[in-house]
Amino acid sequence: MTSPQPTPSTTPDPDRPSDPAAAALFDAVAAEHAAIYGYGMVSAHSSPDENDLVSAAMAQHRERREAAIAMLAGRSAKAPLPAAGYQLPMPVTTPTDAARLAVRMEDDCAMAWRAVIEQATSEQDRAFGVTALTETAVMAAHWKQVLGIKPVTVAFPGGTE
Repeated sequence: MTSPQPTPSTTPDPDRPSDPAAAALFDAVAAEHAAIYGYGMVSAHSSPDENDLVSAAMAQHRERREAAIAMLAGRSAKAPLPAAGYQLPMPVTTPTDAARLAVRMEDDCAMAWRAVIEQATSEQDRAFGVTALTETAVMAAHWKQVLGIKPVTVAFPGGTE
């Protein structure tokens, strides 16, 4: 299971760049769109104690998405549009479910940003990807603390090592 996914389609996105570095950035923007949608659900089901964390996460994802869209535009590549609808990977009806969804979304964004780092051909893309990966790993750690999960961090965020 993954973060919120666009409603299934049989047609690949024709706007996805063929260049691997731009394609990874395109995919990271799509992951950010999904996380922003998912945080709406997290917000609706979180306890009031997590309001500041939800707000910070949403702001971080929006800022990162907008910066990545600008990076794509700077290389004359289109950015993915948000999906008309998303399917959550799990039911979200309690604060615990909401925190689990937040961890899942942060982990999925970490995977997308790790791919950006791996495919980057410029120092700017690599630096942006490292910052994004770090931010998603830290946010995942905060949510794991909410859930009482130990350890709260992993050695290599965004991977399976």
